[in-house]
Amino acid sequence: MKRIRILTVCLGNICRSPAAQGILESCAAEYGVDLEVDSAGTGAYHVGERPDSRSINALADIGINIAKQKARRVVLEDFDYFDWILAMDKDNLKHLRQLQPESSRAKLVMFGEFSDGVSFGEVGDPYYGKEDGFVKMRERLQLMSQSFIEHLAARS
Repeated sequence: MKRIRILTVCLGNICRSPAAQGILESCAAEYGVDLEVDSAGTGAYHVGERPDSRSINALADIGINIAKQKARRVVLEDFDYFDWILAMDKDNLKHLRQLQPESSRAKLVMFGEFSDGVSFGEVGDPYYGKEDGFVKMRERLQLMSQSFIEHLAARS
């Protein structure tokens, strides 16, 4: 199986998408799937910042370290570099579709609906909530990541 390049995308790139990146990398290692994963935001609110401490802690609780990631914004080149661009919600998916060049190679989908018959829905933004929202986000992303990795493995 060739290396698959995945970009996870949320609004600010400090909560959901860095968590999704860390979880996907961990799942890929477990399943022996060769992935290159990055994350980005559709907004430039936190460029250069580390993930939210609550995301860092929620993932550290399951042995995944995302503390060294730094937020960045989606760039046009991402649509040709990555095989998959996974949006965390419908608003970010809509924004990405507006940015996506017609001739780009990336498959752009909402992470919760990456295949026919798969519908996990959106990953809610926990930013304005409390710690438990980050744990729920992590659990949702774990389920979605495992299903996505199984989908990739079955396609190869």
